[in-house]
Amino acid sequence: MAISKDKYDVSVIIPSFNQGQFIEDCLRSVFETKLHPQVIVMDGGSTDNSLNILKKWDRHLYYWQHQPDGGQAAAINAGMRLATTPYCCWINSDDFYLNDGIEKLINTISCSNAAAVYGKVYDEFHHNKKRKAVWVEPFNFDRLAVRCIISQPGVMIRRKSWEAVGGLDENLHMALDYDLWWKLSQVDDGMHFLDDFVAINRVHAETKTNLNRQLHYREAMRVVKGYYGRVPLKWYWAQPWSIWMKYLKNRFWN
Repeated sequence: MAISKDKYDVSVIIPSFNQGQFIEDCLRSVFETKLHPQVIVMDGGSTDNSLNILKKWDRHLYYWQHQPDGGQAAAINAGMRLATTPYCCWINSDDFYLNDGIEKLINTISCSNAAAVYGKVYDEFHHNKKRKAVWVEPFNFDRLAVRCIISQPGVMIRRKSWEAVGGLDENLHMALDYDLWWKLSQVDDGMHFLDDFVAINRVHAETKTNLNRQLHYREAMRVVKGYYGRVPLKWYWAQPWSIWMKYLKNRFWN
């Protein structure tokens, strides 16, 4: 896709793969902002109806691609390299913003020296549309070590801070955002909390977290140990039972 030369207020990266049933809701939520968003869609070569939707939205998008990539982290990093605004974020194509969500995040980060700001997020269950608040709380290193207290769809990042920490670790597939929060918390004025709801995390059977819970816990525990020096006991108790059984087998039965 040709890159537009318009002036933009915020860069929004949308990584996607076979999310044709959701991506249009995501795009609508981004373009409902009163700001002028620079929207970059990185589709990993979807085989569903995603390509038709991207062609439909072509004139609104700064850039989009539809081709195999190196995974979610690599796609987001590539999209961020195209971003030109002072503030940037990514939202997965099955999630979406609440009305004024982007504005609230931009207003907060532009009045601070924070590397990133994050607001509150709802989980919305796809089968019944019911919503439940995600566990999000004001930033604290000890609390971040116990659980991820930041929900990715609700985050806005200062682009120079993103560049300072090198973006996402492309070796991670599940805890890539958790790792980034640790890095951003250590540059500029860290992570600031916005006590307001800004986005929706859609919960459905095909999310990576639902399909790969063991990998999610393994990666998250490595991240915690790398930045915090140890893994709080909570992570061992909360992990899927199958991981506990493997640990017990290796510890006592081999």
